[in-house]
Amino acid sequence: MKNFIYIYIIASLVLFSCQDDFLESQPTEFISSDRFQSISDIDPTIQEASLRGIYSSMYQTGTGGTTGHDDFGQKGYDIFSDMLSSDMVLGAKIYGWYSGVSDLQVTVDFTSTRNYMIWRYYYRIILGANAVIGTLGGNDFVPEEDGVKAVMGQAKALRAYAYFYLANLMAEEYDPSVAILPIYTEVTDVPSELKSTQEVYKLILDDLETAVEYLDGYARPAKYAIDKYVAEGLLAYAYSVVGEHEKAAAAAKDAALNGGFSILTMDGVTEDGFNSVESPSWMWGVDITTDYGLDLVSWWGQVDLFTYSYAWAGDGKIINDDLYDAIANDDARKAQFVNAYGDGQKYPINKFYDPGRQIGGQRSITSDYVYMRVEEMYLLWAENAYKSGNEAAAREALKELMENRVSDASYIDVLSGQNLLDEIILQTRIELWGEGKSYLSMKRNKLTITLGSNHLTYPGVEIDYNDDRLTFEIPQSEIQNNPLITGN
Repeated sequence: MKNFIYIYIIASLVLFSCQDDFLESQPTEFISSDRFQSISDIDPTIQEASLRGIYSSMYQTGTGGTTGHDDFGQKGYDIFSDMLSSDMVLGAKIYGWYSGVSDLQVTVDFTSTRNYMIWRYYYRIILGANAVIGTLGGNDFVPEEDGVKAVMGQAKALRAYAYFYLANLMAEEYDPSVAILPIYTEVTDVPSELKSTQEVYKLILDDLETAVEYLDGYARPAKYAIDKYVAEGLLAYAYSVVGEHEKAAAAAKDAALNGGFSILTMDGVTEDGFNSVESPSWMWGVDITTDYGLDLVSWWGQVDLFTYSYAWAGDGKIINDDLYDAIANDDARKAQFVNAYGDGQKYPINKFYDPGRQIGGQRSITSDYVYMRVEEMYLLWAENAYKSGNEAAAREALKELMENRVSDASYIDVLSGQNLLDEIILQTRIELWGEGKSYLSMKRNKLTITLGSNHLTYPGVEIDYNDDRLTFEIPQSEIQNNPLITGN
């Protein structure tokens, strides 16, 4: 059992400003609910401005509270989880970033900064969401105006998103009775004891169900904002974990079919570049511009050979060789991975690339970040349809995707039972490689993973999904500061 601990959340968070970035409003980073309310009274648009600030924390550097070159918001933790699930492999340890994750060391060392980064980042988002919810009227407030509904819906969805990732990254498995996290639903400096997994997921589901309702009909300004279909996508993920498979399938199906998004074509999986929010398959992402000041400290810097940073300079992020071998030869996605330097390592240069395609060429990042694609919805629809007993629907959803990936998808017609589920899981790993989703699949499907034959430290080693080495520790500072939580 892990040591469970607590950080006084307010001490680690900031009030989000009216700009696209956020500012420390007080030197100590403390912010009281009274002070936030007084600002809101002066400027009623603070809630919407605060939402923009919360969204900005998803891509800004340092939001995990460090100056580390792996501290750049959600996409940084996507790399963490992709490595832990074994599908992404660290190609070298020249600069050291991610070596502790790759070696499965930081996840068993509660003093590691990486544990603190995760904790601080997601609770930062929770604080911001709670502040917005509080100024609108609180958790039980029922808005009537569409504009207020949209703000409340996004705030609750963001809070649920943060708790969902914390519950996956910090808990070894879904066990309703095990206490895993403190819950905060308002701005406060009063510490909380750990709450059970069941309580955490109740909040997640309540928030997301409310968000779907409030965001119905909301036309977002851009894809950085959560709309009804993104909220449904998050809800499908949460339902999947708690075993509400019919509800998960229904939410994913609605997002897949009615959100206005389309599956990338067979050519698109290599020609799209996964670098623009204009992609028809992107449900949720952010348009990165030079105004954001991202450079070598960025997701692109860590993954893309065409960006001037670590991947180009030697520390490549490559595909697990065994997963690559499992991709069918007629699958268009196989061409996403290339032995670019003749060293046997297969880099994702035809999946993720700066449009200029000049080795080390992109210095100021303008390639965009993706958080959710419509293909995820088809895969979640298939997985949960299968688990709810509807194999025909599972095959239908999977085949809809695979007809855009392989020359002949008719093999799916004869799949059934465990073979069908195994195929859905495999296609999830292939389709979403490098996007931070295989870890979630590993956890909810209770998989035993095999580290790749090209893993630098543990080639071929099998590890169960609930192994302590695959789950982060709540950080040391929690032990030191929370009088309500004791380690086990």
